[in-house]
Amino acid sequence: MKKLFVTILTLAVLFSCNKSTKSGDDNTLDEKFDKYKEGFVTALWQINPGWASAVGYHKLDSVLVVPDAATDKAQLDFAKVQLDSLKQYDIENLSNNNKTDYYMIKNQLESAIFSIKELKSSQWDPSGYNVCGSFAEILNGKYDSLEVRLRSFNVKMNSIPAYYEAAKKNIKNPTIEHTQLAIDQNLGGSSVFETDLNDALAKSKLTSTEKKEIQNKAKVSVKAIKDYAEWLKNLPNKTPRSFRLGADLYAKKFNFDIQSRYSTDEIYKIAVDHKKDLHDKMFVLADKLWTKYRGNEAKPTNKLDLIKQVIDQISLKHTTPEKFQSEIEKQIPELIAYVKAKDLLYIDPSKPLIVRKEPAYMAGVAGASISAPGPYDKNGNTYYNVGSLSGWTAENSESYLREYNDYILQILNIHEAIPGHYTQLVYSNQSPSIIKSILGNGAMIEGWAVYTEKMMLESGYKNSDEMWLMYYKWNLRTTCNTILDISVHTKNMSREVALDLLIKEAFQQQAEAEGKWKRVTLSQVQLCSYFTGYTEIYNLREELKKKEGENFNLKKFHEKFLSFGSAPVKYIRELMLSGK
Repeated sequence: MKKLFVTILTLAVLFSCNKSTKSGDDNTLDEKFDKYKEGFVTALWQINPGWASAVGYHKLDSVLVVPDAATDKAQLDFAKVQLDSLKQYDIENLSNNNKTDYYMIKNQLESAIFSIKELKSSQWDPSGYNVCGSFAEILNGKYDSLEVRLRSFNVKMNSIPAYYEAAKKNIKNPTIEHTQLAIDQNLGGSSVFETDLNDALAKSKLTSTEKKEIQNKAKVSVKAIKDYAEWLKNLPNKTPRSFRLGADLYAKKFNFDIQSRYSTDEIYKIAVDHKKDLHDKMFVLADKLWTKYRGNEAKPTNKLDLIKQVIDQISLKHTTPEKFQSEIEKQIPELIAYVKAKDLLYIDPSKPLIVRKEPAYMAGVAGASISAPGPYDKNGNTYYNVGSLSGWTAENSESYLREYNDYILQILNIHEAIPGHYTQLVYSNQSPSIIKSILGNGAMIEGWAVYTEKMMLESGYKNSDEMWLMYYKWNLRTTCNTILDISVHTKNMSREVALDLLIKEAFQQQAEAEGKWKRVTLSQVQLCSYFTGYTEIYNLREELKKKEGENFNLKKFHEKFLSFGSAPVKYIRELMLSGK
């Protein structure tokens, strides 16, 4: 359900005609635009039923779109028709809320065209073809009875063989890295149609005839999935595409996905400067902690070596592989209690958060993530997916746990859960504009999670030199994500140089650094979303502090910021600075 985004016009144009009052004609225009948005969303789901299901719109759960040429044409035709429809609205006379929605819609449509005509990942990324996740969500859903969901599952399976046949026809010179990911994730995810489905059928009240029909189709589905994986294994690929996107495509994708005030070059420079600032702050703390952790040993003359030796000692304090998930579960209520005690923002106690082992169909990219219900399914479960260390060697487990030591594990939970992703996505679902939820901006979402890490420590959470040193180490990860992604995809950074950056300058464990290298070969631009969004949000807060002086209230800032849904930060900034 990855959504692409596109370049937009300047903020000067967008917000040049803000009005404190609106004429009757303006109100009529907004009413017309609101009706347009309703029609746009309905039409959007018709051609993107999988996306619809993912955000909680379940009327089309039984539809699996076959990714063939006709589907591409339908997407392009839809984008062109909707872009023509947008031209009838005078942007300058729309409300601020609708101006933002206008540009988010335009962004989505133009990015869809870019994806099909220029990016063409459907040809070189075989991992984009995987039905397992969408079927798993049907089984895991709470939105309807198990029997209704299983019947949708049944009908949807009809298209699986055609789906994978179309995928095979689309693939041309795929990257080696995405090919292997596709094999691993499809084979791992096939358990959805075996173990998970059979468990659900056993609990259901379907007739034996229905159950048998579903099981027979599941066998056909599993065969199609495994045949696809086998086909990829044997695919002649003498000229595989490089996983590197290249400067031109990368710059366009960055503008589409991030929608920042900054360009690729600008955010790269900010990240490099920030890395140096973090190193300076870390040296002060590490030098102070040296005697506590290294005794009377002689201090290294190299500042980074000194920092590393102190970090290495602190990192020895960590949980065990067996307790990794339970330790995360234990910390969630502690974080909720702290946020309430400090009155940092309201957290809705009625929205469940469930920590679970990362599903097999998601494995292979990130070790921890959030799966949140969409705006149509606001009361659904939010899952905190935790990667399993089962089957890891003792060496790799130890390296991973040192990375996620007792200090950093708490920062991870702030980021993923409270008051990071989980909290923000609950607010996003309450936004009065569904556009801002369904077309959510990744840099705002990730940026908020990164912002909360520093905000929590600033408020006094677990205050200690060790916690701040580890926070700076963690923030180096975010900073170096941006440096790494841009360097790998546009500057031809090698694996050796990348690992050197991550291990020596970001103080990451070997296992973490190698995992990040794998991730940067499988994704593009997304790793920039963390630092870019964080930078924009933190700067906005400081601007408002300066503007409001003694009247600035942190809780009000947080709740106001989150009330705009998952819109790009640059739009939220304009609205908040103008007092809207």
